[in-house]
Amino acid sequence: MPEIPSDPPQEPHAPSDAADNVALLETAARLLFVNGLTSEALSANIARLGAALGLRADLLVQWGELTLLVDGRSLPMVVRARPVGADMNRIAEGLRAVDAVCTGRLAPAAAQTEFARIGRLSPSSTLRFAVMAALGAAALGVIFGAADPATLAAIMVSAGLGAWLRRGLARVSDNPLLQPLCAALLAGLLGPAVIAAGPAAGLGIDPRLILVCPCMILVPGAHLLNGGVDLARLRVAIGLARVSYALLIVLMICAGLLLGLSLAGGVLPIGGGAVQVAWWHDMLAAGLAVAAFGSFFSMPWRALPVPMAIGMVAHGLRWWLLEWGLSLEGSTFLACLLAGTAAAVLADRLRFPFAAFAFVSTVSMMPGLYLFETAAALVDIARAGATAPPRLLLTAVASGTTAAMIVFVMCAGVILPRLALESRLPGLRRPDAGAGRRPG
Repeated sequence: MPEIPSDPPQEPHAPSDAADNVALLETAARLLFVNGLTSEALSANIARLGAALGLRADLLVQWGELTLLVDGRSLPMVVRARPVGADMNRIAEGLRAVDAVCTGRLAPAAAQTEFARIGRLSPSSTLRFAVMAALGAAALGVIFGAADPATLAAIMVSAGLGAWLRRGLARVSDNPLLQPLCAALLAGLLGPAVIAAGPAAGLGIDPRLILVCPCMILVPGAHLLNGGVDLARLRVAIGLARVSYALLIVLMICAGLLLGLSLAGGVLPIGGGAVQVAWWHDMLAAGLAVAAFGSFFSMPWRALPVPMAIGMVAHGLRWWLLEWGLSLEGSTFLACLLAGTAAAVLADRLRFPFAAFAFVSTVSMMPGLYLFETAAALVDIARAGATAPPRLLLTAVASGTTAAMIVFVMCAGVILPRLALESRLPGLRRPDAGAGRRPG
């Protein structure tokens, strides 16, 4: 991988070929947008890059397209792009290239080649993706109370096979909804067979976690949090679009799991809540889950220790807060507040995108269990019709409300430190410029 020269900063480039500079802005905007950079950070970095090229550039961010406004051009440039990816390695490299152009270390002509190289960077290998999916699902199982080795082994097999299936589907279809649907369908088909074989083999199997944990690693936490960040910054249209996309993926996961269970003759047990494990089990499992999600987001190995440490400390705090009697929502909010503060400060110091640290370290707290229980209860109500017992409706409302509240407090906890620190720490005033001299 070629390195960007680390010469001393120079004055920003004078405008050369206006058409080439506009094309460079377009390339950079598309690269950062499709790989999951937050809208505020995207607009700020494109404006900064434009200023370095001698242009005044404004970016209007919408789902499916970016509108680039450049002074001196009579018509705006529309860039077709969908923000369905979450590749933190490409974002980090892209922001680093933007900074290199802005400080004069990379010529605009060479920057086009550099952005093209970054766009071709491969995601995590299939082997790493599958192994970390298996380990991450097992870690989530531990967090929710799984202790039996047979349960953890079954979770790992189901999640690992689902990850292989997702990568195979990615080679034949670019539809982002097909992969979670089929992976959840596989979990729904495999789970009942394992659950049925458990008692016969004398194994202590937790039916609910075997079915749910391989699906929880599919929950698009980064997109939900990204949408929440947009809404917090009053970017309502793109924020609602991101949240809608995330909820559509959740719907596909629920549909796949329930369809698989229906075909295999199984059911998803409802109720019971999560079992609180020992605090050090929770912290170690949280670190492993963070490493798994970091692998899904193609973070390089060298970048994982920081979000792993943040996630472990945040989970440990949540464990103690729950132990002291605080509600799940309150505990999650304070844990995410800690994680958001640490991510904002460390991303600034280490010159890495804030979103990479903040999202990866907290996404394992996503309320996947409550989402799936809500879906299962609603399906049971539909099947039973007028004879449905009232407890099913109460379960659906309670689980759905809990899931919504947890997502809300997670978004608030992650973004509030960022908004508060931007006015106090100069390095944070340019959002998510993680590769810059003063990232934020």
